[in-house]
Amino acid sequence: MPPILPVWVQYQLMRRMVGDSRALEGATQTLAGLPGTVGAMLRGAFLRLVLAKCAPSAEVCYGTLLSQAGAVIEDRVYVGPRCHLGLVHLEVDVLLAAGVHVPSGGNTHFIDDPEVPIREQGGERKVVRIGRGAWVGSAAVVLADVGEGTVVGAGSVVTRPLPPNVIAAGVPAKVIRPRFPDPPPGEPTCSPVHNTEGRA
Repeated sequence: MPPILPVWVQYQLMRRMVGDSRALEGATQTLAGLPGTVGAMLRGAFLRLVLAKCAPSAEVCYGTLLSQAGAVIEDRVYVGPRCHLGLVHLEVDVLLAAGVHVPSGGNTHFIDDPEVPIREQGGERKVVRIGRGAWVGSAAVVLADVGEGTVVGAGSVVTRPLPPNVIAAGVPAKVIRPRFPDPPPGEPTCSPVHNTEGRA
């Protein structure tokens, strides 16, 4: 722990004043700018202490910020540079390319009351699960669950859950086609006309 001790102490002091998640934001900002392999190792060491789970084999790259202490990052996950992660569950072998944003669901801010500023309307945080072996392309925004083995195209906005083993892209993201010619035994087939539209 010695190399991350100052950040750990800062985090422990701040969490008593502003709570775990706000303190986590500040600490990950401090660690985000550390480059290279050493930076990845120090971020990993810190995240293993403060997140609900962060596997030793996960790699969290330069510039990435986390905002929810309940996040789970499983084995062999790769989080590319400059990602922003909220209340996520990244399953085994998930790949997030650079600049992926996964906030805590699509309703972190309610917007229904025209008489009240949005910042005062509250919201709800929901775990966004990205399934085992999924790959999310650069600059995608993921507001809903992504199925196991699914590929999300760069720049896409996922507003509705995506099934397993498909390729999806667009704003909002729609299923383009299955990843494989024939679905694995016991897995349902996927229609390319999959309704993924909805409110973000």
